[in-house]
Amino acid sequence: MNKISQGLFWSLLVTLSVPALAETVRIPVGEQSAVAAASKPRTGITKAKVEAEFGEPLVKNGAVGEPPISSWEYPDFTVYFEYDHVIHSVAKFTTNASL
Repeated sequence: MNKISQGLFWSLLVTLSVPALAETVRIPVGEQSAVAAASKPRTGITKAKVEAEFGEPLVKNGAVGEPPISSWEYPDFTVYFEYDHVIHSVAKFTTNASL
């Protein structure tokens, strides 16, 4: 074995013999965000109903693609629409100082 292949052999041997250490953090879905348990627009309701229940959004993003998908941004969540109906509401990430 030449010096290069011998060095690669020992590097690989050391790398494979060192155990990997990792920590798994599990946070129940209901505790991942204060908005997760809070009221968000339901799938299927109209833009008019969302605005009536949750008020004027911070930002209204125009439709993109086919079918047209648009979104409205609120302080704690974003609502996605296909045409005039909600297809999904997503809570925004917030840090939790108590963790």
